[in-house]
Amino acid sequence: MLERNDNIPTDRFIIGHANNLLVSNNPVPLMMLSKDFSFIELNDNILTVGCATPTGKLLSFAKKHDLAGFEFISKLPGSMGGMIAMNAGVKSYEIFNIVDAVKIDGTWKSKDSIEYGYRFAKLNGIATELRFKVKKGFNKALLKELVILRSNQPKVASSGSTFKNPKDDFAGRLIQEVGLKGVSKGAMQWSNVHANFLVNHGGGTFKEAKYLIDLAKEKVLDTFGIELKEEVKIL
Repeated sequence: MLERNDNIPTDRFIIGHANNLLVSNNPVPLMMLSKDFSFIELNDNILTVGCATPTGKLLSFAKKHDLAGFEFISKLPGSMGGMIAMNAGVKSYEIFNIVDAVKIDGTWKSKDSIEYGYRFAKLNGIATELRFKVKKGFNKALLKELVILRSNQPKVASSGSTFKNPKDDFAGRLIQEVGLKGVSKGAMQWSNVHANFLVNHGGGTFKEAKYLIDLAKEKVLDTFGIELKEEVKIL
Protein backbone atom coordinates (compact mmCIF):
# COMPACT_ATOMS: atom_id res chain seq x y z
CA MET A 1 0.00 0.00 0.00
CA LEU A 2 1.19 3.50 -0.82
CA GLU A 3 0.56 5.84 2.13
CA ARG A 4 0.32 9.62 1.81
CA ASN A 5 3.83 10.37 3.12
CA ASP A 6 5.60 7.49 1.38
CA ASN A 7 8.15 8.07 -1.35
CA ILE A 8 6.71 7.44 -4.81
CA PRO A 9 7.98 4.00 -5.91
CA THR A 10 9.53 3.47 -9.33
CA ASP A 11 9.61 -0.34 -9.27
CA ARG A 12 5.89 -1.04 -8.75
CA PHE A 13 2.81 -1.04 -10.97
CA ILE A 14 0.01 0.83 -9.21
CA ILE A 15 -3.43 -0.72 -9.63
CA GLY A 16 -6.86 0.57 -8.71
CA HIS A 17 -9.71 -1.79 -7.85
CA ALA A 18 -8.62 -4.22 -10.61
CA ASN A 19 -11.96 -4.03 -12.43
CA ASN A 20 -10.34 -3.94 -15.86
CA LEU A 21 -7.25 -6.07 -15.22
CA LEU A 22 -6.20 -9.55 -16.25
CA VAL A 23 -3.35 -10.63 -13.99
CA SER A 24 -0.98 -13.44 -14.93
CA ASN A 25 0.55 -15.95 -12.53
CA ASN A 26 3.80 -13.97 -12.56
CA PRO A 27 2.87 -10.28 -12.74
CA VAL A 28 5.16 -7.32 -12.25
CA PRO A 29 5.28 -6.15 -8.60
CA LEU A 30 1.94 -4.52 -7.79
CA MET A 31 0.88 -1.84 -5.32
CA MET A 32 -2.36 -0.06 -4.39
CA LEU A 33 -3.06 3.39 -3.01
CA SER A 34 -4.11 3.34 0.64
CA LYS A 35 -7.28 4.89 2.06
CA ASP A 36 -5.24 8.08 2.52
CA PHE A 37 -6.10 8.72 -1.11
CA SER A 38 -9.83 8.03 -0.78
CA PHE A 39 -11.37 11.47 -0.22
CA ILE A 40 -13.56 14.12 -1.84
CA GLU A 41 -13.16 17.84 -1.10
CA LEU A 42 -15.33 20.61 -2.56
CA ASN A 43 -14.20 24.23 -2.22
CA ASP A 44 -16.34 26.68 -4.18
CA ASN A 45 -16.19 25.29 -7.75
CA ILE A 46 -13.03 23.23 -7.24
CA LEU A 47 -13.50 19.52 -6.55
CA THR A 48 -10.46 17.49 -5.47
CA VAL A 49 -10.74 13.71 -5.43
CA GLY A 50 -8.22 11.12 -4.24
CA CYS A 51 -7.41 8.42 -6.75
CA ALA A 52 -8.35 5.60 -4.33
CA THR A 53 -11.90 6.98 -4.17
CA PRO A 54 -14.51 4.50 -5.49
CA THR A 55 -16.41 5.77 -8.50
CA GLY A 56 -19.70 5.01 -6.75
CA LYS A 57 -18.75 7.28 -3.85
CA LEU A 58 -18.04 10.18 -6.22
CA LEU A 59 -21.30 9.57 -8.08
CA SER A 60 -23.24 9.77 -4.81
CA PHE A 61 -21.40 12.97 -3.89
CA ALA A 62 -22.16 14.53 -7.29
CA LYS A 63 -25.85 13.67 -6.95
CA LYS A 64 -26.03 15.05 -3.41
CA HIS A 65 -24.32 18.33 -4.36
CA ASP A 66 -25.99 18.64 -7.78
CA LEU A 67 -22.72 18.58 -9.77
CA ALA A 68 -22.90 18.20 -13.55
CA GLY A 69 -20.76 15.91 -15.70
CA PHE A 70 -20.32 12.87 -13.47
CA GLU A 71 -23.41 10.91 -14.54
CA PHE A 72 -21.47 8.55 -16.83
CA ILE A 73 -19.39 7.05 -14.03
CA SER A 74 -22.51 5.17 -12.92
CA LYS A 75 -21.56 2.66 -15.61
CA LEU A 76 -17.92 2.37 -14.54
CA PRO A 77 -17.15 0.50 -11.30
CA GLY A 78 -13.67 0.86 -9.86
CA SER A 79 -11.47 3.64 -8.49
CA MET A 80 -10.90 7.13 -9.82
CA GLY A 81 -7.22 6.33 -10.28
CA GLY A 82 -8.11 3.43 -12.53
CA MET A 83 -10.43 5.68 -14.50
CA ILE A 84 -7.81 8.34 -15.15
CA ALA A 85 -5.11 5.78 -15.98
CA MET A 86 -7.12 4.48 -18.95
CA ASN A 87 -9.30 7.51 -19.68
CA ALA A 88 -12.32 5.37 -18.87
CA GLY A 89 -15.67 6.28 -20.31
CA VAL A 90 -18.86 5.21 -22.02
CA LYS A 91 -19.96 6.30 -25.47
CA SER A 92 -18.84 9.93 -25.91
CA TYR A 93 -18.42 10.48 -22.16
CA GLU A 94 -14.94 10.01 -20.69
CA ILE A 95 -13.04 11.19 -17.64
CA PHE A 96 -10.65 13.48 -19.53
CA ASN A 97 -13.65 15.44 -20.78
CA ILE A 98 -14.22 16.76 -17.27
CA VAL A 99 -10.93 16.58 -15.35
CA ASP A 100 -8.92 19.80 -15.05
CA ALA A 101 -5.63 18.55 -13.58
CA VAL A 102 -3.98 15.39 -12.27
CA LYS A 103 -1.44 15.16 -9.45
CA ILE A 104 1.31 12.87 -10.79
CA ASP A 105 4.32 11.94 -8.64
CA GLY A 106 3.40 14.78 -6.28
CA THR A 107 3.09 17.52 -8.93
CA TRP A 108 -0.12 18.93 -10.39
CA LYS A 109 -0.25 18.66 -14.19
CA SER A 110 -2.91 20.28 -16.33
CA LYS A 111 -5.02 18.11 -18.59
CA ASP A 112 -3.54 19.83 -21.64
CA SER A 113 -0.03 18.72 -20.65
CA ILE A 114 -1.03 15.03 -20.61
CA GLU A 115 -1.22 12.87 -23.71
CA TYR A 116 -4.55 11.03 -23.81
CA GLY A 117 -7.07 9.55 -26.22
CA TYR A 118 -9.70 6.84 -26.53
CA ARG A 119 -9.24 4.54 -23.51
CA PHE A 120 -5.67 5.76 -23.17
CA ALA A 121 -3.68 8.15 -20.99
CA LYS A 122 0.09 8.53 -20.80
CA LEU A 123 0.58 9.68 -17.23
CA ASN A 124 4.33 8.96 -16.97
CA GLY A 125 4.04 8.47 -13.23
CA ILE A 126 1.66 7.66 -10.39
CA ALA A 127 -1.58 9.63 -10.18
CA THR A 128 -2.76 10.28 -6.63
CA GLU A 129 -5.32 13.11 -6.91
CA LEU A 130 -7.67 14.62 -9.50
CA ARG A 131 -8.99 18.15 -9.74
CA PHE A 132 -12.21 19.27 -11.42
CA LYS A 133 -13.79 22.67 -12.05
CA VAL A 134 -17.43 21.89 -11.42
CA LYS A 135 -20.79 23.48 -12.09
CA LYS A 136 -24.31 22.75 -10.92
CA GLY A 137 -26.79 20.61 -12.83
CA PHE A 138 -26.62 16.85 -12.18
CA ASN A 139 -28.61 15.28 -15.04
CA LYS A 140 -30.93 12.62 -13.60
CA ALA A 141 -32.41 11.84 -17.02
CA LEU A 142 -28.94 11.07 -18.41
CA LEU A 143 -28.17 8.93 -15.37
CA LYS A 144 -31.31 6.91 -16.04
CA GLU A 145 -30.32 6.42 -19.70
CA LEU A 146 -26.87 5.18 -18.69
CA VAL A 147 -28.27 2.78 -16.09
CA ILE A 148 -30.52 1.30 -18.79
CA LEU A 149 -27.48 1.01 -21.05
CA ARG A 150 -25.85 -1.28 -18.47
CA SER A 151 -28.67 -3.80 -18.84
CA ASN A 152 -26.87 -5.40 -21.80
CA GLN A 153 -23.85 -6.27 -19.66
CA PRO A 154 -23.35 -9.65 -17.95
CA LYS A 155 -24.13 -9.95 -14.26
CA VAL A 156 -21.41 -12.50 -13.53
CA ALA A 157 -17.72 -11.86 -12.78
CA SER A 158 -15.81 -10.23 -15.61
CA SER A 159 -12.98 -7.76 -16.20
CA GLY A 160 -15.18 -5.35 -18.11
CA SER A 161 -14.85 -4.64 -21.82
CA THR A 162 -12.06 -6.80 -23.23
CA PHE A 163 -11.32 -4.87 -26.42
CA LYS A 164 -11.54 -1.25 -27.47
CA ASN A 165 -14.12 -0.59 -30.16
CA PRO A 166 -12.49 -0.15 -33.59
CA LYS A 167 -13.34 3.04 -35.46
CA ASP A 168 -16.94 2.96 -36.74
CA ASP A 169 -17.52 -0.56 -35.40
CA PHE A 170 -18.00 -2.54 -32.19
CA ALA A 171 -15.72 -5.24 -30.79
CA GLY A 172 -18.72 -7.19 -29.49
CA ARG A 173 -20.29 -7.30 -32.95
CA LEU A 174 -17.05 -8.53 -34.54
CA ILE A 175 -16.58 -11.26 -31.91
CA GLN A 176 -20.16 -12.38 -32.42
CA GLU A 177 -19.81 -12.36 -36.22
CA VAL A 178 -16.82 -14.74 -36.10
CA GLY A 179 -18.89 -17.17 -34.03
CA LEU A 180 -17.26 -16.73 -30.63
CA LYS A 181 -20.20 -15.38 -28.61
CA GLY A 182 -20.81 -17.95 -25.87
CA VAL A 183 -17.63 -19.91 -26.64
CA SER A 184 -15.83 -21.23 -23.55
CA LYS A 185 -12.40 -22.36 -22.50
CA GLY A 186 -12.53 -24.01 -19.10
CA ALA A 187 -14.43 -21.67 -16.78
CA MET A 188 -13.86 -18.62 -19.00
CA GLN A 189 -16.41 -17.66 -21.65
CA TRP A 190 -17.22 -14.97 -24.18
CA SER A 191 -20.49 -13.81 -22.65
CA ASN A 192 -23.82 -14.78 -24.18
CA VAL A 193 -25.12 -11.38 -23.05
CA HIS A 194 -22.42 -9.15 -24.58
CA ALA A 195 -19.69 -10.75 -26.69
CA ASN A 196 -16.99 -8.22 -25.70
CA PHE A 197 -17.17 -9.34 -22.07
CA LEU A 198 -15.02 -12.26 -20.96
CA VAL A 199 -16.78 -13.81 -17.96
CA ASN A 200 -15.50 -16.14 -15.26
CA HIS A 201 -17.92 -18.83 -14.10
CA GLY A 202 -15.70 -19.73 -11.15
CA GLY A 203 -12.12 -20.95 -11.12
CA GLY A 204 -11.18 -19.51 -14.49
CA THR A 205 -7.46 -19.12 -15.14
CA PHE A 206 -5.27 -16.54 -16.81
CA LYS A 207 -4.25 -19.14 -19.39
CA GLU A 208 -7.90 -19.80 -20.32
CA ALA A 209 -8.68 -16.10 -20.60
CA LYS A 210 -5.59 -15.38 -22.69
CA TYR A 211 -6.47 -18.25 -25.02
CA LEU A 212 -9.91 -16.77 -25.74
CA ILE A 213 -8.48 -13.27 -26.20
CA ASP A 214 -5.87 -14.49 -28.67
CA LEU A 215 -8.49 -16.59 -30.48
CA ALA A 216 -10.78 -13.58 -30.91
CA LYS A 217 -7.95 -11.39 -32.20
CA GLU A 218 -6.91 -14.06 -34.69
CA LYS A 219 -10.41 -14.74 -36.03
CA VAL A 220 -11.40 -11.08 -36.32
CA LEU A 221 -8.15 -10.25 -38.11
CA ASP A 222 -8.52 -13.18 -40.52
CA THR A 223 -12.20 -12.44 -41.24
CA PHE A 224 -12.38 -8.64 -41.26
CA GLY A 225 -8.75 -7.50 -41.45
CA ILE A 226 -9.27 -5.60 -38.19
CA GLU A 227 -6.70 -5.81 -35.39
CA LEU A 228 -8.50 -5.74 -32.05
CA LYS A 229 -6.73 -3.79 -29.30
CA GLU A 230 -7.14 -4.82 -25.67
CA GLU A 231 -8.96 -2.44 -23.36
CA VAL A 232 -8.37 -4.79 -20.44
CA LYS A 233 -4.88 -4.34 -19.00
CA ILE A 234 -2.86 -7.57 -19.06
CA LEU A 235 -0.15 -7.79 -16.40
